[in-house]
Amino acid sequence: MNFCTVLILLFLKTHVALMSISRRKFTGSLFALPLLLQLPLSASEKPINLSSKNKYPTKLNPGDTVALISPCAATFTQEPIDIAVEALEKCGLKVKKGKHLMANEGHLAGTDKQRASDLNNAFADDDISAVICLRGGSGAARVLPLIDYNTIKKNPKIIVGYSDVTALLLSIYAKTGLVTFHGQNGIASWTELARKYYFGLLFENKQLTFEKPDLPEANWVRKRGRTRTIQKGTASGILMGGNLTVLCGMLGSDYLPDFKGAILFLEDTNEELYRIDRLMAQLMLAGILDNISGFIFGHCTNCQPGRGYGTSTFDQIMDHYIKPLEIPAFSGAMIGHIESQFTLPLGIKTEMDAEKGTFKLLEKALHE
Repeated sequence: MNFCTVLILLFLKTHVALMSISRRKFTGSLFALPLLLQLPLSASEKPINLSSKNKYPTKLNPGDTVALISPCAATFTQEPIDIAVEALEKCGLKVKKGKHLMANEGHLAGTDKQRASDLNNAFADDDISAVICLRGGSGAARVLPLIDYNTIKKNPKIIVGYSDVTALLLSIYAKTGLVTFHGQNGIASWTELARKYYFGLLFENKQLTFEKPDLPEANWVRKRGRTRTIQKGTASGILMGGNLTVLCGMLGSDYLPDFKGAILFLEDTNEELYRIDRLMAQLMLAGILDNISGFIFGHCTNCQPGRGYGTSTFDQIMDHYIKPLEIPAFSGAMIGHIESQFTLPLGIKTEMDAEKGTFKLLEKALHE
């Protein structure tokens, strides 16, 4: 519920009350209306556009302890956990495993309460400097009502993940203003390029520029890391986004931040193209696309045409929804279910150049 709607409801409630009193009391009550409007809103009615009230976590240092949790899908073998721990230790970090890291409830990594408790405990633990999500999958949206947002607000820490973890990143930012990070899960590939952005942002707190990797000298033509300009131009705004499917699944809830003026980035995987079209239509109908200042689509990995008589291409779908907006837009950024990906801060002022296929941070994302 946005702030204007809250004001209207408060006015209507006041008007009904005033109708039941005498004319003399009515005149006196009008002077009380401004005071009524200053009363605190309930938790469910608080406006969630917190971009001007960001909370910044502290950057990581070698020797810090991080929590490894699994808030989404279950892990049925020990090996992925070992890989994640080894990768984080090579980053110079100590790893504290969540109590329910190996739990499972069907396809999920434990019950909703178990998964939420690992997240809440990590933020409440003074020895933990960051929360690393082991993997994505599904189920993160189920724990959103169980998250202790007050504890998170009082203990701002880095939280990193992508894919289904999008639900956590968006809801935590919406409810607390804490800058969250779309990037490597624990079981990611940890390539040299991915590590460059991971370390540059989370350890060195750089105002990074996100751009295509250098072209190898032996290559005349770029085959990997290409971008496609949908609409030329430059734009600035708060960087916000994540997995398209997960974001659309949250529409209509109060766990989404305000996208007005944002640079929206999206990615997805294993979705047939007709479903990508449907999801983009959802964003359009919800008014999300009308309010953004710029648009970046990373990769739609393994997004193929479905069965039937024909289908639009991915590029045609993007053009259909984005070109009429007449905002800077491009696709092909290193975001998504790919071997090397950017680590991106949600809630940070960013400037993009659609023709160059680049974007850069205009402020630091962390406290020193």
